[in-house]
Amino acid sequence: MIYTTYTQFFPPKPTFTEENLPSQKGKVFMVTGGNSGIGYELCKILYGSGATIYMATRSEKRATDAIQTITQSAPSAQGTLKFLHLDLDDLNSVKAAAAAFAAQESKLDVLWNNAGLSGFRFASDARTTQGFEPMMGMHCIATLLFTQLLKPRLQAAVKASPASPGSVRVIWTASISLDGSSPPNGIEFDLLETGGKDPTRNYGASKAGSWILAREMARRWEADGITVACLNPGNVKSNGYTGAPNRVMFFLKRLLSETKSGAYTELYAGLSPDVKNGDYVIPFGRIRTDKECPRQDIVKAITPEEEGGLGYCKKFWNWCEEQYKPFI
Repeated sequence: MIYTTYTQFFPPKPTFTEENLPSQKGKVFMVTGGNSGIGYELCKILYGSGATIYMATRSEKRATDAIQTITQSAPSAQGTLKFLHLDLDDLNSVKAAAAAFAAQESKLDVLWNNAGLSGFRFASDARTTQGFEPMMGMHCIATLLFTQLLKPRLQAAVKASPASPGSVRVIWTASISLDGSSPPNGIEFDLLETGGKDPTRNYGASKAGSWILAREMARRWEADGITVACLNPGNVKSNGYTGAPNRVMFFLKRLLSETKSGAYTELYAGLSPDVKNGDYVIPFGRIRTDKECPRQDIVKAITPEEEGGLGYCKKFWNWCEEQYKPFI
């Protein structure tokens, strides 16, 4: 377990890259938060594969600028990049984004739930538009709602790809913070609505929540033929550290890899044939088993009660659904 933690900070070089990525022509992908950081690098790779990619993000200008930069850098690529307005801070925007996508596409082959913000950006009393603690509200409640609303398009992709079982996927993004910063058992149910006073702990809890929801979705959607995985993209240079104290960045910057490496983790999770339903992917494209997880308390939490666990997956999923029910 110590080695697993160490190897997430100092991973081997990626082996699944654009160099061995087959053509994805005819596929429809979505990357939330794709206008910058890891999501941008992933969109850039996918564009070269010939796929249609929706860059789902808050700022149309930033997305338009990012799309222009990508397309101009690869004029011979056969892919298509489109902007989709999505603001995870507002559940009304989440609902509108899913409807806008459904009006344009009949299927969705892979959804990368990449968008997220660092806890460094928020004061302890910050709230989303609907009044949720920001990390839990965006990373868990809003992301689950968005994914649920897109399920019919994912199911359509399964029917359209009978010869490629396991290729239709939903990818959730966690972090090394779930190992190091989340509370006991990953989340604290008595603090879900308000959050604690430590934004780093709130961030870690939301990333543990992402893994918990991914594991429950993997169980619930397996019969639909949809593969669900979760990942830690790696400690890379990205906007996720915006707002971090200088003293923190003084040490962190020595441990950060290039942003594109994190995109390779996401590429592997979304498209590698090695990834199976319920897997947890670590940098820069490897599968970590539950036995290798340094947080065995979270492993017990995500294990169903009938199997000797705490049953947090079902409980947390149901809580998230209750939160967004009044807004749909």
